[in-house]
Amino acid sequence: MKASEIRNLNTDDLKAKGVELEKELFNVRFQLHTGRLENSAKISSIRRQIARINTLISEKQVQRG
Repeated sequence: MKASEIRNLNTDDLKAKGVELEKELFNVRFQLHTGRLENSAKISSIRRQIARINTLISEKQVQRG
């Protein structure tokens, strides 16, 4: 998901997407430790997406308050 697509989501959708990505990150880390992960760059990609979402959530909270 691109940053421009993420910016169009509301806060509730961002939080739901963040939870989904955290679950995916857990699964990818599990695959890494069991030796089934082929692309280890996926971990950093997911972490960046989570950080992007958390940043947008905090920006939207500051704009409201």
